[in-house]
Amino acid sequence: MLFFPQILFNYVMKLEIYKKEDNKKEEEKLDNVCEECKNEDESVSQNLMMHGYKICDSCKISKTIFPV
Repeated sequence: MLFFPQILFNYVMKLEIYKKEDNKKEEEKLDNVCEECKNEDESVSQNLMMHGYKICDSCKISKTIFPV
């Protein structure tokens, strides 16, 4: 049978691991690299927040004019 301090310690350690994993996912998500052309651009993070996809403005315009 586990004592309360040991259970609490295990919970806190698991919580720290989950926080680290979430931070890694967020860093990967906001890296400003376009998924289409693989170039780094500031508009990638703006488009991700506004529209939900990671492409730069030039790729967005080309997809709008020439949808495939």
